[in-house]
Amino acid sequence: MTTNKLRLGPLPKTETIKLSFACPVSLKEDLERYAELHAQTYGEPVDAVTLIPHMLEAFMARDRGFNKAPQPER
Repeated sequence: MTTNKLRLGPLPKTETIKLSFACPVSLKEDLERYAELHAQTYGEPVDAVTLIPHMLEAFMARDRGFNKAPQPER
């Protein structure tokens, strides 16, 4: 089966910190389905938990309101 590229491309290697969150069962099921499709598309096994930070990062990168807001000094 040939699949179009997914919005979330191959995953980069990054430094991580562990967080936990609760989500609806339906979202967990969709994340697992997306992980399966991602693995088929890019030939690398990946689980839903690994995808979440990359999805959030992609979402925030495309959020115009967020990106236009002033950033606090670090």
